[in-house]
Amino acid sequence: MNDALRQPVEGPAGFALRPARTDDVGALARVWRDGWRDGHRGNVPDELVKHRTLEEFERRITDRVPSTTVAVITSADGDLIAGFVVVIDDEVEQLYVASPARGTAIASLLLAAAEQVIFRHHEHAWLAVVAGNSRARRFYERCGWSDRGAFDTLAEISEGVMAVPALRYEKRRPILSS
Repeated sequence: MNDALRQPVEGPAGFALRPARTDDVGALARVWRDGWRDGHRGNVPDELVKHRTLEEFERRITDRVPSTTVAVITSADGDLIAGFVVVIDDEVEQLYVASPARGTAIASLLLAAAEQVIFRHHEHAWLAVVAGNSRARRFYERCGWSDRGAFDTLAEISEGVMAVPALRYEKRRPILSS
């Protein structure tokens, strides 16, 4: 099942959301690598940092294309990837925004799209964030997500998985009044 946003959505200031395509993999991997470094270096075990190469991000995003929604800026040169979100079941598994697009509405649009996908089938959404990534934690809290406590998330590495201390954030599907 493709859990990405199914239809393109126009956003503010020339941004649009659309399903990821296989030809996006290189750009997505670069956004992921750069954003991951910004939020994780110094906040996760050094051993994990060694595994987070561009090639590893390319491999990992390739597997996630069907579950990925991208934020793009359309120009004469084609779509420029400004960010992306990956939804797996009831989890916002990845959310990254390219450095030049941080502080815009992109992250909020991507998170709202992820919530829309998740809340079609689930009452709760969740995501993992490392405790030291205070920028991400503030963003999620502003968007209505709640810190539900510490746990070890399993980070993929070439040899399998590695336990990484994280915080579990959750959000409940809004109750719509009639």
